[in-house]
Amino acid sequence: MAMKLLAEDNAKTSLGESYGYLTGILYLNPRTNRAKLCPYASESCFTNCLVDSGLGQVYPKINAARARKTMEFLSNRQAFIDTLRQDIKALIRRAKRLNLIPAIRLNGTSDILWEKLSSLMVEFSEVQFYDYTKVPLQHRGQLPNYHLTFSFSGDNWQACEDAMNRGVNVAVVFAGDIPDSYKGHEVIDGTEHDLRFLDKKNVIVGLCIKGNEAKKRAKQNSDFLVTL
Repeated sequence: MAMKLLAEDNAKTSLGESYGYLTGILYLNPRTNRAKLCPYASESCFTNCLVDSGLGQVYPKINAARARKTMEFLSNRQAFIDTLRQDIKALIRRAKRLNLIPAIRLNGTSDILWEKLSSLMVEFSEVQFYDYTKVPLQHRGQLPNYHLTFSFSGDNWQACEDAMNRGVNVAVVFAGDIPDSYKGHEVIDGTEHDLRFLDKKNVIVGLCIKGNEAKKRAKQNSDFLVTL
């Protein structure tokens, strides 16, 4: 398998370098005709997924590469994990050269229970792993170097409240300006960087839809996008 799995050129994660972190993200297709890799996503969440926005919207080759990665993940799991392991090692070496701390999101556009699927997070205990998830937290494992932020999908607010009661922050996408509070909870601006493990606790992380086409789609699927 001769393909690079971890991307390091995301516009938002590049902001993390000013905070001292080098971030690598794995982007897969969240839903294919063979599998649903984001099992708790709503239909409007799929419609507005990051996989169809940003550079993936502009350059078809990017989405083609994500499709190849997804097929490899589904068809040859062990080879995929072995390649991912090598990519993580390369990211660690690059971070060291740049005097940065390595951080990794394995679910850039998926919601796989990596902490149960492989031992990678245990193997690389020096790396800060983090993700957004819609999987109810009672189904997730807990590792000291894996930080999760729960995500509002448009139809899971009770699960969001449950997450906050567990001390886990919740990400919400807003249609306009990010408010100071929502449903009685403090809201912080989550667009300044993607390093969710640096966020204060017991808050909602406010996000925004990016890209004109994505915004048009979001207006047609407003349960995912919160309009105040």
